[in-house]
Amino acid sequence: MPAEIIRVTPGSPAAKTKIAAGDVLLSINNHAIQDVLDYRFYAAERKLKLILQRNGKPYKIKMRKGEYEDLGLEFADGLMDSQRHCKNKCVFCFIDQLPPGLRESLYFKDDDARLGFLFGNYITLTNLTEREVSRMIEMHLSPVNVSVHTMNPALRCRMMGNPHAGESLRYLDFFAHAGIDLNIQLVLCPGWNDGEELRFTLQELLRLPTVRSVAAVPVGLTKYRENLTALRPFTKQEAQSVIDIFEEFRCENIELCASDEFFLLAEQDMPDAEYYGDFRQIENGVGLWASFRDDVLDALHNCSLFIVHCSLTIATGMAAAPHLRFLVDETQKIWHNIHVNIRAIENQFFGERITVAGLLTGRDVIEQLRGQDLGERLLLPAAMFNRDGLTLDGMTIGEIARALGVPVRAVRNDAEEFLEAIGGGGDT
Repeated sequence: MPAEIIRVTPGSPAAKTKIAAGDVLLSINNHAIQDVLDYRFYAAERKLKLILQRNGKPYKIKMRKGEYEDLGLEFADGLMDSQRHCKNKCVFCFIDQLPPGLRESLYFKDDDARLGFLFGNYITLTNLTEREVSRMIEMHLSPVNVSVHTMNPALRCRMMGNPHAGESLRYLDFFAHAGIDLNIQLVLCPGWNDGEELRFTLQELLRLPTVRSVAAVPVGLTKYRENLTALRPFTKQEAQSVIDIFEEFRCENIELCASDEFFLLAEQDMPDAEYYGDFRQIENGVGLWASFRDDVLDALHNCSLFIVHCSLTIATGMAAAPHLRFLVDETQKIWHNIHVNIRAIENQFFGERITVAGLLTGRDVIEQLRGQDLGERLLLPAAMFNRDGLTLDGMTIGEIARALGVPVRAVRNDAEEFLEAIGGGGDT
């Protein structure tokens, strides 16, 4: 796809040249620019020769800038190329379990290494060619985040519905020998890749010298699994077994963690923050509670907010509700004049097995809170909303607020924001 420029940032190195919106970037220092990886890598040098195109005619630009200084070019597409669709048909794929009628973008399955570079997304390696792996090594894109699931090649092919899923595991060795850090995610399905298969996977991963973290999350099962592979949730005993197996392989310098959901399923207390090391996979729900809990308790004892008497409701998923209750109890020991009601919302949209706050819908929140005394305001988890401020079923904060007749605020997993929201700031 042509790398069309839509804007030149004022004051940038590019702004000092004749480059203009509508031009197309063709190459930098004789390297063709095919996507964002090429652009970011080759534009890092101090001395640049750019070949661009305007109205179908090429022209050249030379410039000097600071090393790694941004050129100041914005492109029509963030990847400067089409986004790559996942080639797998994983038995546990969550997107396959979505009901019809949601936003079209929710049904797109991405598996694009460039999104890993830009946003930390996890890739399966099955979309990569050896040429692309060589380019990633040349550019030393580190870390690479990989959804492995199992190191058994035959089992990986079965679980991912892709005959090439097993052979693509060799790319892990390529990256490791090139000194590129690896963060590994495992989606575990009981009876498939847990137990002895999990032990084998951890053994194989730990022989790779640049593995920095391995984390396991349990398969998420919605009520929309018609005509899909038969899967079941983890039992309490099976969840405990996963925790125990990870404990068997614990070692220094590598984060080996079962996700928060496994501790909930096993009805175990959440580990302390030390269990999660540097929290390399916190975006996967690994250590999220421990980090948030410690941050809130620290912030609470150093908080200078003066809170007048207030009453409010915090709505969240079934999994987080008891933990938020603990934090609220701690808060009320210091702020005696607040009353906070914690409401656990059952996920009727996807089914009761889905308990995380980020998959709640506006409809479930409204239906389960309508007619209730919510106090002066309602706090919702920001994870419910996408970048456009929409829930999975397309509702805005404003629509939820109007339906319930109370000011609503979406709150991130940030200690200071959480305490400030309880104090009354930022209501909608």
